[in-house]
Amino acid sequence: MTETGECCRLDKWLWHARFVKTRALAQEVCTSGRIRVNGMLTAKAHHTVRPGDVLTFPLHAQIRIVRILATAPRRGSATVARQLYEDLTPAADQPVDGAPVAPLPVAPMPGQRTPGSGRPSKRDRREIERLRRS
Repeated sequence: MTETGECCRLDKWLWHARFVKTRALAQEVCTSGRIRVNGMLTAKAHHTVRPGDVLTFPLHAQIRIVRILATAPRRGSATVARQLYEDLTPAADQPVDGAPVAPLPVAPMPGQRTPGSGRPSKRDRREIERLRRS
């Protein structure tokens, strides 16, 4: 681990910290334009990050907020990767401002199926065609 003062590419840091499995996937996440570094949106994989920076990004249907503590010269084990950041993501089961947190129901749009529900039925296909015509 490298201490303060060192900088690293955003995509490499995400890969070193084991948020993504491959470097290519890290680049896709970075270029999606959905990562914030210290509150500023960035769409560049080569954006430099330093210890003390705060990253906000979506990962596996959850918004992750992490503070960079250090950079690493190479990708290490999961225990080493965990020492690179401090997780600031609020726990989903803890109430925020005194109100209990409940998951929002996700209803599919008309003409769309829930993922993994199989092929559309004849009725679904007719509804899709009706929506496309209007």
